[in-house]
Amino acid sequence: MKVNANTLRAGNVLDYNGKLMVVTKSEILTPGKGAAVIKIEMKDIKSGNKDNVTFRTQETVERVRLEQHDCQFLYRDDDGCHFMNNESFEQFMVDPDLIGFSAAFLQDGMTVEVETYEGQPLGITLPDSVACEIVEAEPVVKGQTATTSYKPAILDNGVKVMVPPFIEQGTRIVVKTADGTYVERAKD
Repeated sequence: MKVNANTLRAGNVLDYNGKLMVVTKSEILTPGKGAAVIKIEMKDIKSGNKDNVTFRTQETVERVRLEQHDCQFLYRDDDGCHFMNNESFEQFMVDPDLIGFSAAFLQDGMTVEVETYEGQPLGITLPDSVACEIVEAEPVVKGQTATTSYKPAILDNGVKVMVPPFIEQGTRIVVKTADGTYVERAKD
């Protein structure tokens, strides 16, 4: 689908020189003299290489339409993470590197959003937060609760997080999947 370059925003996917590129930054520049231009920073989806390109604002570029599917996480093994499309019940595998840091927070039966292009998964979005159990935490030092210091703890998935001093081993907490930060105690 052809679109004007000045409509591009971060997250848009382009077909640029035969490669799928995701826009990471876009900035419209208006010089004192001449026509406005848009400076685009984009990253190759497959290789991860970055590229900076400048377009005239009236120029058209080929924007790719991605399909979103709700999928269920099934399991993880040495090959990768296995998912099932909730509509077609088709099963597929994804390399954990495609998911990134958030892959550690995948839980059996979790529903995620998978973006695909021509049937190939390009990105996976997990829920904003998940509940995990603390399997290891340092004991509380008397008087430490008066300060706002955090202590390290290890979750049941092996991820190390910083938690408030009142959180003990065995406590279930809510954690952000994007960066692993503590949100609150789980209400279950």
